[in-house]
Amino acid sequence: MAVTLKELLDAANAAVPRISGAEAQAMVAAGAVLVDIRDGLELQDSGKAEGSLHIPRGLLEFRADPASSSHDARLSPDRPVVLHCAAGGRAALAGKLLLDMGYTKVFNLGGFKDWVEAGGPVEKA
Repeated sequence: MAVTLKELLDAANAAVPRISGAEAQAMVAAGAVLVDIRDGLELQDSGKAEGSLHIPRGLLEFRADPASSSHDARLSPDRPVVLHCAAGGRAALAGKLLLDMGYTKVFNLGGFKDWVEAGGPVEKA
């Protein structure tokens, strides 16, 4: 039986804890990596959270897998990862994917606006 988007999102939201902008800022200050999974045009329009790692959703598996030639060394299965997109749906799906890949500390900030509304610093993309 085919899985629907709603079912995928429900499973992702159940597995990946949602955190506030203030919690995300505290986690980043303590060493978590903040990953922006929006596409490049979204970043051009709004900027990005200062110091965040930009990995478009379609490349996440390649950057997250330590065995991949495209692996980003800032990602490791034992380092906390805070994800965000524009509203939270893609971040939830991405978080579930990282959990499936063996990452143990994965959190969903929601959208870029949640970072901004909590006073998080922004830089040009």
